[in-house]
Formats: sequence, C-alpha cells, structure tokens
Amino acid sequence: MVKIILHGCNGKMGQVINGICAEDNEIEIAAGVDVYDGIQNPYPVFQNIFDCDVAADVIVDFSSAKAMDALLDYSMEKRIPVVLCTTGLSQEQIDKVRQTAERTAVLQSANMSLGINTLLDLLKKAVHVLAPAGFDMEIVEKHHNQKLDAPSGTALALADCMNAELEQSYAYRYDRSKEREKRAKKEIGIASVRGGNIVGEHEVIFAGTDEVITFKHTAHSKTVFATGAVEAAKFLAGKDAGMYDMADVIAAK
Repeated sequence: MVKIILHGCNGKMGQVINGICAEDNEIEIAAGVDVYDGIQNPYPVFQNIFDCDVAADVIVDFSSAKAMDALLDYSMEKRIPVVLCTTGLSQEQIDKVRQTAERTAVLQSANMSLGINTLLDLLKKAVHVLAPAGFDMEIVEKHHNQKLDAPSGTALALADCMNAELEQSYAYRYDRSKEREKRAKKEIGIASVRGGNIVGEHEVIFAGTDEVITFKHTAHSKTVFATGAVEAAKFLAGKDAGMYDMADVIAAK
C-alpha cells in the first residue's frame, strides 16, 4: 500500500484524487495539506506542510506556484519523493526542483494524462517517418474560456517532443495573420482555441501531398489528469533520487 501526502487536497483536482484513491486498494491518502480548511476529509489536513508529521511514501502536488517553495523544502528535508503537477513555476523554482531531485525522486510533467504521454511517444516515432517525407506539422489546441495562457503547456510539450527528434531544426509559428507569405517548410504551426468549458483537446496534424494523418487527444474531464497523478505516485514510491516524468511511468507498464 502506497501512502501519500496530498498537497492541495481541498482544491478541485485534490478532491478528484480523493475519489480515485478511495476506490484504489493500492494507494491511500495518509494526510493532506491545504490553506483552505472548509472541507472534511477522512485524513488529517495541515495548513502548513511543515506541521505535517504523518509518515508517507510520496507527495502528490496539485496546489499553486506560491506554495511550491515550502513543498520543495519539505521534500528535500524529509527526502520524500514528490509528484509535481503544479504549473507556472518561476525559473528560480524550476532550479529548485532540480536541486530537490538531487536529494529525492521528483516526477514532473507538462500533462499528467496517460493518453497524452502515450501520444508523445507515438509522435517521436511518427516524426522520423513523416517530416523527412515533406509532411507539414500543425498543432491545434482547444480549452475552456477561463484558461489564461496560450498556447497550452501541453501543446508546447507536443511541439518540443517532435522538434527534439528533429534536432531542434524547426521554428514555431503562433500567428499567420500579420504576414502574407507561404508557409515555411521547417516550422510547426500552433493554434489556440478558447471557448465554453472544453477541458482540453489537442490535435497534431501531419499534412502531406494527397494525404493527412491526424493524432488527437480529448480530455472529457479532469479525472484523466488525476488518474495519471495517482499512477505516477505508485511508480515514484521507493525510487532513487533523480528527475522522472510520465514517460517513465508509461515505460514501466
């Protein structure tokens, strides 16, 4: 049984993880951490992570960037592995994540979905066949109308994944409205759509001569991200210090 500390337990994602863990006999929430205490949970909840004295195998974090420094300090001091799901970290915090990984296991991913991370693996293979054959590559991402950033971190992760396989030889194009010119061969177009309550949709298009190949992932609820985080926690418990990502979780299955 893997015991976790759920950092951000009373947030929307934290409550989704509560439900998943309640039905999974391989994992248990031993304690929670959240500044908001208006929700009753079947485990002790601490407003300050350094007040948490409950033994655990791994920390799962769905909180906010402002809570990250204390979390990383705690993880380093206690040498408890941590699954980081919070985005929007500063460069200083990113550096601190790497420092933490020198003392304990850290798993960080732009998207916790098992489906997205399987897609990343598929794209690594597809790009070696299709890019040399002259296929143009475009990414279209769709999210709800409350999302602040564009393009999404996942869209950039998809582009980065393909570009890394192509030795960083492609440029990214986010907007074609300002210039009247033909599409450059070595570019990856990234378009963003915002509307309604779309949880998340990512489409990678390989457009060639007389044929088009499309990879598409649709998240119908936030449960897919919570499920991935729980699987990551199971994987990370007991691992040696170092940086891990969801590709390691996929490879272990």
